[in-house]
Amino acid sequence: MTQSNSPNHTAALKPLFTPFQLGDLTIPNRIVMAPMTRGFSPDGVPGQNVADYYRRRAEGGVGLIITEGTLINHPAASSSPNYPSFFGEAALQGWAQVVQAVHEAGGLIFPQLWHQGTVRQIGNLPNVNALPVGPSGLTAEGVKVNEPLTQAEITEIVQAFAQGAADAKRLGFDGIEIHGAHGYLIDQFFWDKTNQRTDQYGGGLVERTRFAAEIIAACRLAVGPEFPICLRISQWKVTDYNYKLAANPDELARFLAPLVEAGVDMFHCSTRRFWEPEFEGSELNFAGWVKKLTGKPTITVGSIGLDGEFLGSFAGKSSGTESIDKLLVRLGQEEFDLVAVGRAILVDPEWPRKIREGKKDELLPFTSSALSTLS
Repeated sequence: MTQSNSPNHTAALKPLFTPFQLGDLTIPNRIVMAPMTRGFSPDGVPGQNVADYYRRRAEGGVGLIITEGTLINHPAASSSPNYPSFFGEAALQGWAQVVQAVHEAGGLIFPQLWHQGTVRQIGNLPNVNALPVGPSGLTAEGVKVNEPLTQAEITEIVQAFAQGAADAKRLGFDGIEIHGAHGYLIDQFFWDKTNQRTDQYGGGLVERTRFAAEIIAACRLAVGPEFPICLRISQWKVTDYNYKLAANPDELARFLAPLVEAGVDMFHCSTRRFWEPEFEGSELNFAGWVKKLTGKPTITVGSIGLDGEFLGSFAGKSSGTESIDKLLVRLGQEEFDLVAVGRAILVDPEWPRKIREGKKDELLPFTSSALSTLS
């Protein structure tokens, strides 16, 4: 076992293990457990195994846990009976046990509120007869699967998000994250390919933010001014990794302004590789640009802590990609405020502690088999 607690090691890691203040919430370090869909909640109800899964990550030293996507109370929100619900007595009681387990371990936790939109397939369980819904009823491939959402249906979904936010606060969660990324329902409103509406929810880039802004404002009203609201956004889509909602900083500023005004406290900026510049002429990544343009805290994410890339750089070897040293420099320069780690923490609950203690040889490498377990 190789171990390093040298002054140089401790100083180098200081940016990662400095507390961060988000309103009244003190996050003990800058490491966030990224939301990762797991599908271990039969009939939408998280059990003791789910509570234990999150508790282990809190015990491992992660600063903030953002849960896997949890489905709001809408018939077409989910595409699997094993994805966790965030409504109904049984599911909410299960989440109350998760919160208790994480808090007893000294951790902080946000649920991620989610609606899949037209990503849901026709005929999927649960609610097999519920058709997928979207701003224009179109999939990312342009296939029409339903009629455009009506105003009444939009209002119903907005209120379902707000109810989820209220329930999160009531259950003792430390904040919420709203999933507005990766081509799911909220992002389908952002994206011109899936949003071809001509009313107040469609048209230009700013107009396409209205649905998300209404959700944020309704959640804010439900939880009050102090409860943290984080919004996850992405430029890329699952079907188009190179797509950009905003082609330049000016467009990004226009896109973000209504979301900030609606009440977002923090943005979770999803990229595939955190080290890649978002726009030509600047080294800032997506999270860096969002922070610069809004003044709001941001979480960066994208291939942080994955085996070869991370271990080689941590040992002082060049891996040909971004190194942990560069991550620490950028964090120390306050380009972004928090870093979300996904698969590395999925496979190794003690990843934060091992990094802090310099126990690189004890880090568990990620393998795809980890996805089939809830360890």
